[in-house]
Amino acid sequence: MIFSKMITQLLLTLVILFAAFSLLPATTTIATNLFCEAGIEYGESGCGIPSSSSSSSSKILIKGGTVVNAHHQEIADVYVEDGIIVAVQSNLKVGDDVVVLDATGKYVMPGGIDPHTHLDMEFMGTQTIDDFFSGQAAALAGGTTMHIDFVIPVNGSLTAGLELYKQKAQKSCMDYGFHMAVTKWDEVVSREMDLMVKEEGINSFKFFMAYKGSFMINDELLIEGFKKCKSLGALPMVHAENGDAVFEGQKRMIELGITGPEGHALSRPPLLEGEATSRAIRLARFVNTPLYVVHVMSIDAMEEVAKARKSGQRVIGEAVVSGLILNDSVLWDPDFSIAAKYVMSPPIREAGHGKALQGALSSGVLQLVGTDHCTFNSAQKAFGIDDFRKIPNGVNGLEERMHLVWDTMVESGQMSVSDYVRITSTECAKIFNIYPKKGAILPGSDADIIILNPNASFTISAELHHYRTDTNVYEGVTGKGKVEVTIAGGKIVWQNGELKAFPGSGKYVEMPPFSYVFDGIEKADSSYLSSLKAPVKRFRSST
Repeated sequence: MIFSKMITQLLLTLVILFAAFSLLPATTTIATNLFCEAGIEYGESGCGIPSSSSSSSSKILIKGGTVVNAHHQEIADVYVEDGIIVAVQSNLKVGDDVVVLDATGKYVMPGGIDPHTHLDMEFMGTQTIDDFFSGQAAALAGGTTMHIDFVIPVNGSLTAGLELYKQKAQKSCMDYGFHMAVTKWDEVVSREMDLMVKEEGINSFKFFMAYKGSFMINDELLIEGFKKCKSLGALPMVHAENGDAVFEGQKRMIELGITGPEGHALSRPPLLEGEATSRAIRLARFVNTPLYVVHVMSIDAMEEVAKARKSGQRVIGEAVVSGLILNDSVLWDPDFSIAAKYVMSPPIREAGHGKALQGALSSGVLQLVGTDHCTFNSAQKAFGIDDFRKIPNGVNGLEERMHLVWDTMVESGQMSVSDYVRITSTECAKIFNIYPKKGAILPGSDADIIILNPNASFTISAELHHYRTDTNVYEGVTGKGKVEVTIAGGKIVWQNGELKAFPGSGKYVEMPPFSYVFDGIEKADSSYLSSLKAPVKRFRSST
């Protein structure tokens, strides 16, 4: 009898709890990282994330939305089956076994592709707090369905670095690709670059002109790397700051007693970014190779990109969300924990630079937007409480990018919806040679799709985001234009404020060499050789 009463009470309790949870708003599921902060690993059932995707339908019909590509938009239906877009046309008829999503009055667009992230990266004596699951899960909630992460070599070895990152990426829940950093130069590295391009699907290599004593390379290595990239049809990328001058600037700040986060910005002013950008562009022109400048953060660097492009040089300029939205006044906040969370390199610049970068993006001087997502929590940032040089560099952005770019560029009238698709998805896919598999709503393209409601609002908060970090550099920002549905690989992974991300479901995307940025390079080489009028045949005097 007693046992029967206990069972009855237990069942009654479960019913009450179920009823209580069912009354919570859908956005309650966003705060699952509260469990993780209590010690439960993000992605386990305790964090509210399902462990399999077996319940998701492989057939989806998106009805009545405005389908937007970089070149065209139309009101149409989109039919998806087995992870591929099958049809894009009006009034599609389907069977009863299809999930139907009503997109009337909303935009149906390619999922975002973030060209610049650092997940699970060892850096400055610690490791970024977001790994390939938590970072990607957050990205899906924000409408990004693919990213390209940077592999950091192990003791200079590209092969060892790639093997390590392959292990890290096993928990991926969305598609991803790899760039490869080059931090030293010898014949082994040269041969490894061949292997990366020809066998591993990597078509870009990054060279750091900053971080003296760790990642930084000199001009000799830069030239050798550019030459090798050109021969392989791989795109060279640069982090453009004058590392030697930054090192001197850091010493100057310490000597002046400036040890807080403001010293970070003061030690690496825009002119040092502009100088390195100019130098990299000129060396790329000397080698006659395309060049990709990552995270253009200042007017100084942007103007160098603009000048090179105007002259016909193949230079790609990447904006990042923090550079478009924020200004450096936050680095002077008297609360160290607030100021330190904004420390990144190149630094967030003073007011005026962001607006100029927005203009460069809308006019085509800059071609795409990434995030440089590289997150550390408050405890990690506190490593530099007495010395700004020890504050781990990096900010968040993977989850916020699509919303902030829409609100900043489209809602403000600076950019069309088609151009929004171009800078957040299509151009990245084209540059890294995966278009139209990615970056398009076309028959045959991967079913990586978002539905964005231009009339819905968003609010950004560390309490609501899906990262593991306890801070957010966009805390309290509100705006219009919200991603209401994310479809990745043909599965609905974000809907009604509910995230369904599955570790291991993401796929590695190989990126072949010789994308469109290499078109015509050989003709330029021929023109250069014919212009030399050399060697001159000379006759030796017989006397």
